Amino acid sequence: MRQLSVALLWLLWRLLPVRALNWIGATLGGLLFVLARHRRHVGATNLRLCFPELDAAERRDLLKRHFRAFGRAALFESVCWWGSREDIARLVRIEGMEHLTPHRGKPLVLFTSHFVGVSAGGIRLTCELAPMVDIYSPIKNPLLNRLAHRARQRFGESELYSRSEGIRPVLKAVKRGLPFYYLPDMDYGRKDALFVPLFGVPAATITGLSRVAKATHAAVIPTVTREDGDGYAIRIYPAWENFPTDDLEADTRRMNAFIEDRIREMPEQYFWVHKRFKTRPIGEASLYG
Repeated sequence: MRQLSVALLWLLWRLLPVRALNWIGATLGGLLFVLARHRRHVGATNLRLCFPELDAAERRDLLKRHFRAFGRAALFESVCWWGSREDIARLVRIEGMEHLTPHRGKPLVLFTSHFVGVSAGGIRLTCELAPMVDIYSPIKNPLLNRLAHRARQRFGESELYSRSEGIRPVLKAVKRGLPFYYLPDMDYGRKDALFVPLFGVPAATITGLSRVAKATHAAVIPTVTREDGDGYAIRIYPAWENFPTDDLEADTRRMNAFIEDRIREMPEQYFWVHKRFKTRPIGEASLYG
């Protein structure tokens, strides 16, 4: 079934303009909102925790818009997998490239977050900066796993390491000057994590951004990818000053505060169907029921 879905996606990409793909993706996302009961529950719980100032109808509308944005991003993967360098440059704009210039060839962490356009932003940066280094969680479906690998490597021999391989090979690559596109904003459990606030809710947050920057003496440059017309735009921010510090918790709080600010700018585009608050402090009940 997955193979058939991938074949259909390839056919749609070959035959239709991106605007039509976006319409189909939004429609499928709306259908998923109705059918994906468990993911809808997770998203609704996250929004209730993070936006208590919104009433139930407003949160439901926000979640619907998220599912549509998620659907558009899912079909845009066809551009990431099969589009040419020219296609990607045309459909994914870069803002703030000047912030990268002083750091080329030096240890660099491109800190980003799980907004729906994160794959598009990563592929666009690969076109400009490859080879890069990336760490990933394997996809259960072998075909999708191969496609994701190929997408990351087809514009330069970037180095990819699974989470099971640990952080050491990534640190070595960063020290050699390979930019690291890093997403530290999911709940990976208690290991190497601190409970720091996200929208006022204690969230198990890995401390890797501070630790990687300290171990490699890397500059940390935040990036965020948002929807932009028929495609996406990746915004590159100035390198963080006074980071990392000797206070691991303060560094991790700073990271979450930045993510929260960006979410408030485009709340429908954050990945709400992930159980971001799954890991709880000892003795605290699950928030997801």
